[in-house]
Amino acid sequence: MNPSSQLGTRKGMAGIKRSKGRSQFWTGMGFAGPALVLLFAFLILPALLALYYSFTNYYLLTPQLSKFVGFENYTRLAEDTIFFKSLKNTAIFTAIVVPLQTLTALALALLVNQKLKGIKFFRVAFFAPVVTSMVIVSILWTFIYNPDTGLANSILGIVGLGPYQYLMDKDQALYSIIFMSVWQGAGYQMMIFLAGLQDIPEHQYEAASIDGANSWQQLIHITIPGIRNILVFIALVTMIAATKLFIQPFVMTQGGPLDSTKTLVFMVYETGFKFRDVGYSSALAILFFIIVLLLSIAQRKWLRDTSE
Repeated sequence: MNPSSQLGTRKGMAGIKRSKGRSQFWTGMGFAGPALVLLFAFLILPALLALYYSFTNYYLLTPQLSKFVGFENYTRLAEDTIFFKSLKNTAIFTAIVVPLQTLTALALALLVNQKLKGIKFFRVAFFAPVVTSMVIVSILWTFIYNPDTGLANSILGIVGLGPYQYLMDKDQALYSIIFMSVWQGAGYQMMIFLAGLQDIPEHQYEAASIDGANSWQQLIHITIPGIRNILVFIALVTMIAATKLFIQPFVMTQGGPLDSTKTLVFMVYETGFKFRDVGYSSALAILFFIIVLLLSIAQRKWLRDTSE
């Protein structure tokens, strides 16, 4: 074969490969296209608009009068006492819920991991609140927390405690929501922990028992190291979910009493949709995103450093 024909063959093969590559690309885009459109329409575009609106005085009822105000919305945050109260409430909720819910879920997972008759019923029972609508759960617990006719005070009254005001007391409302949130969400982490526990080889526990290790020593030296990566994942996911607290205070307290249960996300909603101040609400949303991002990075780094 002469050189010119070899060159023509190579060019022909290259053309076929390029044509095949373009065909595969457009086939892939055909499958991914709808998801990408939805991703852009409901995530990327709203985020970009929020960033833009945060530098304007956009008011929902008079959008045509909005104008660029620079960092005015952000400097306004530094003087807003409600913002700092909401930030404090969010921080308290997150700081308590993350370790408490994680430990509760681990304890439940250890319990339902036992090879006992009827244990599957308890797995379902502990997981049931997770698949129940948070709105329904919040309404249910509002009745439970009723200071006059609620189940909580009725039970505590048997042992001579109470009555307590729960959601009507500014010092008790947030902690009442925390207790309910841990009860509702622990089942989800429990199932993840359970999968991790069942993945630990049984012979490790048998060897430890032969060596004389008790249950506590097996937990510290076998169980915890065996689910270390799962612990990191659950702590991170729970932290992100906790910072987004909204439904419970919205349904149960409307942020009260005296803003004691108002969170950052609730304030974003209230500022944007109740007070129609979209510019200021967008600045709150952007700041909330930055806070969650920094917390996630810091927690991930700290958990990895401590687990190594």
